[in-house]
Amino acid sequence: MKIAVAGTGYVGLSLATLLSVKNEVVALDIIEEKVNMINNRISPIKDEYIEKYFKEKKLNLKATLDYKEAFKDANFIIISTPTNYDETTNYFDTSSVEDIIKKVISMNIETTMIVKSTIPVGFINTMKEKYNIDNIIFSPEFLREGKALYDNLYPSRIIVGEKSKRAEQFAHLLTESAEKKDIIVKYMGSTEAEAVKLFANTFLALRVAYFNELDSYAEIKGLNTKDIIDGVCLDPRIGNYYNNPSFGYGGYCLPKDTKQLKANYKDVPENLISAIVESNKTRKDHIADEIIKRKPKVVGVYRLTMKSGSDNFRASAIQGVMKRIKAKGIEVVVYEPTLKEDNFFNSKVITDIEEFKNISDVILVNRIDETIKDVKDKIYTRDLFSRD
Repeated sequence: MKIAVAGTGYVGLSLATLLSVKNEVVALDIIEEKVNMINNRISPIKDEYIEKYFKEKKLNLKATLDYKEAFKDANFIIISTPTNYDETTNYFDTSSVEDIIKKVISMNIETTMIVKSTIPVGFINTMKEKYNIDNIIFSPEFLREGKALYDNLYPSRIIVGEKSKRAEQFAHLLTESAEKKDIIVKYMGSTEAEAVKLFANTFLALRVAYFNELDSYAEIKGLNTKDIIDGVCLDPRIGNYYNNPSFGYGGYCLPKDTKQLKANYKDVPENLISAIVESNKTRKDHIADEIIKRKPKVVGVYRLTMKSGSDNFRASAIQGVMKRIKAKGIEVVVYEPTLKEDNFFNSKVITDIEEFKNISDVILVNRIDETIKDVKDKIYTRDLFSRD
């Protein structure tokens, strides 16, 4: 079976890698460098399992810049292009998804399109009406950056936004390629599937926001945050997981998905969804205030990445803290070895770790490691548990 995958970010590339073990897969991207890397079996993203599969597995995988080559004779076309949140319209920018849909229509093929990009509630029905098509299904992804292929191999669940034979066929492609057995597969309407994605991520953001506000309280009152969280999380209904205070929830998904869900509540009464969005702003304000109180001349940021095993720092929470500190006229420098530039949004990038530690009065750290432990007196971190 031939499968096309449009977009080779962590969602698209992990799916292309997974499915190419047993199927012919052609991955489409608009960046020539990424296409060449994939064809040379070099992963353009940091993901342990993708890198492992590229080295050890015989993959029937090809990347191309030509959408006609990718889509021709494909049984399924998976769309996994980025959908950033537009603050002016209060809506995901779905132009890249719609561009792929229009390309498929222009080829006059009946191939089933599977949208994996995160989209607003009601998007699939809108596309069906707008273009008078029916060959499009939404199937949400539940993947972690840095562990995307692993999460495809051992999925928590598979959800497909249609009850049909073609939906079952697509789900079978995912289950037969996975390592996990007895995977829960649930079929539902496209609009319900779209809602599942946004509500799931907003609940995760809620949990992050809750423990962040607990930590803010403990910090201001001089209490031991870890002891409180340990005691709270012994309740099995709460559970001892996903409870590490941070600089706020960040990354590519949670900030934009919570805002999109809030926008979808335009005509629906609510308090909680808005509070989750506002809580993240409040947390960043609090963190910045705590740093500013120390009256530093130079604040160092040790790594922009939030997660171990990931080199992606899109919308990382620490960037919001940096903006607030710089707005007070305080110099901010960055140590981030993955950056090739010497400047990051007007903050100097330092590649010498000793120079970085010496000039920084306070160092903001997402995750403490051996490189930075020797300057404990300078460190400000909310990574209290050192968990993934």
